[in-house]
Amino acid sequence: MSSTDDRRFEVLRAIVTDYVSTQEPIGSKALVDRHHLGVSSATVRNDMAVLEAEGYIAQPHTSSGRIPTDKGYRLFVDRISEVKPLSKAERRAILSVLDSGVDLDDVLRRSVRLLAQLTRQVAIIQYPVLSLATVRHLELVSLAPSRLLAVVITDSGRVEQRMVTLARDITDNELASLRDMFAAALHGKRLEEASAAVAELANTAPYDIGDVVIRVATVLVETLVERGDDRLVLGGTSNLARSAADFAPEAGGMDTVLEALEEQVVVLKLLATTQRSGMVTVQIGEETQTENLRGTSVVSTGYGASGTVLGSVGVVGPTRMDYPGTIASVAAVAKYVGEVLAER
Repeated sequence: MSSTDDRRFEVLRAIVTDYVSTQEPIGSKALVDRHHLGVSSATVRNDMAVLEAEGYIAQPHTSSGRIPTDKGYRLFVDRISEVKPLSKAERRAILSVLDSGVDLDDVLRRSVRLLAQLTRQVAIIQYPVLSLATVRHLELVSLAPSRLLAVVITDSGRVEQRMVTLARDITDNELASLRDMFAAALHGKRLEEASAAVAELANTAPYDIGDVVIRVATVLVETLVERGDDRLVLGGTSNLARSAADFAPEAGGMDTVLEALEEQVVVLKLLATTQRSGMVTVQIGEETQTENLRGTSVVSTGYGASGTVLGSVGVVGPTRMDYPGTIASVAAVAKYVGEVLAER
């Protein structure tokens, strides 16, 4: 890139930084006064004219300054060469908050509250995708002679519980045999593999407890093949109120954004672009491909452990956001969510 292009990018960077901070259109005089660009006001005005002609900035009103466009934000994000890391104190605080969660639900709720506080945006986290999890433990608990509670615990910390109503009473010995049989078939298997193993048990079970095995297997298969990736936790929706002015009334304003966030299918589609942990994805404005979210940006990444992505976490906010800070916060929370779940 030429020195002229570099200088113009510095002008764009300054416009983005000031507009995110002030929410006011930025003029050339303000840029010269606030930033050490090393050139005259006339050169800055010329650079702004070129940036506007190329679609990176726009003039919202006659005789006003300029604001970044989606294209301008895109270039700015693409050229963020170094995201400022969180301080040791910030990292310790995140880990402390998440590590004190009592179970998976609590950890995820804490995650979105924390991320919403860090970014002042709407935070979203997807429950671990059940089909990618591995069975850590299976327990069959007798609630009555003909009623059992089946508990499946996965390596992602997820706990699935199902009632099993039997056609007859069973003995303690039969319950012990069932527990050993199903635990051996499920332990350490991915849920998709586990469901096939359970189905096979129903075909090969001893005759004397075959009817009970079939009933337990039926309930477990239904549990194991259920889709677990359609559950989301949202936090900080009230943060949108602070940015209400960023959402154009002619496009439906903030209400249309709230309506979109209520549609889990829409949000899951946005998160679907996050395929790998450690890689933060930024979708800006039109890139969300969602009519009601044209005035927003989505910053997201995957979380997980041992190279396995269990789900996605991210934030939704106006395109006028602190991208470097938001990217750093999303990446940090995702990292620690994965670590906390891996230790459970």
